[in-house]
Amino acid sequence: MTAGQDFTSNRSSSAVEVISAVQPQPLNPTARSRLEGRPVVCSPKQLRLHRAQEELGWTGVVDDLNEAVRLTNSPLTEPILITTNGTILAGFGRWRSAVFNGTRALNCLEYSLSEDEALRFIISRHQPRFGWNKFVRICLALTLKPGLQQRARDNMRAGAKHKGWVILPEAEHIEVRQEIARIAAVCPRYVSNVETIIKLAHPRLLEALRDGTLTINRAIQFCKLPRAEQLEQFIHYSEERATNKVIRESIARSKEEKFSPDVFSILDALQHQEARQPGSVAVRKGRHKRTVILIGQDLSAGPCSQKESKLT
Repeated sequence: MTAGQDFTSNRSSSAVEVISAVQPQPLNPTARSRLEGRPVVCSPKQLRLHRAQEELGWTGVVDDLNEAVRLTNSPLTEPILITTNGTILAGFGRWRSAVFNGTRALNCLEYSLSEDEALRFIISRHQPRFGWNKFVRICLALTLKPGLQQRARDNMRAGAKHKGWVILPEAEHIEVRQEIARIAAVCPRYVSNVETIIKLAHPRLLEALRDGTLTINRAIQFCKLPRAEQLEQFIHYSEERATNKVIRESIARSKEEKFSPDVFSILDALQHQEARQPGSVAVRKGRHKRTVILIGQDLSAGPCSQKESKLT
């Protein structure tokens, strides 16, 4: 390593240290007690989702709806947590339920939080809840990126002013990515992958990522393909997953029932079926160590099933 390279390396490392040192501590939602909230009564129409949730199309109400149903007959109903401008922090299901049922008034606890603080609160509080997966949390946290970038630049300028450094864009990028990862409670690598996915992925893949039927790691592999091929591969992948699920359940059920079908009759029936309707029998290579034959409804319910394979 040359002297210049060594100086640049030390400068980059020090710049990151300055950003971390100057950066204010993030909001800790668990540190906010109920006593800090101001009890208020609001109409459901006065409340709204956070802007980042609306942009993502994410209400995150799966667990909250279940909780709302559970608390319907409870004498102690938890208040909905909101900000002073009506942004919902927690209690999405109870709010949706109130809107649906035409409830006129809701008990709320109001907190004085900025938009960014509110989003941090929401992500942190709902992280362990069903549906708030890594992709959803990262997408929400990415809306904080402009503010984090500006803060990083300001902090770097403050450090450069005292030590005569130039501003290092790469240090800013690394630090902002790490902060987004910390907010979303994920590895920084996932943040970069999600940014790539948002730019390149087919809309159907983004939908699957939101509902949790597709992982970030699998999606980033699909993104290496053109969008049309992404969709085709995703459909094939989904079919394979569904098939494997059926196979696993069938194997487990057959072990419990100790039932062994007539393999030769089934193979004979499949041969006749393919002869009558070429292409009706599909053969795919699986990852299981045993061969499993799945019988479609067209075969199991047809005359071939009754006369030749005796499957019914």
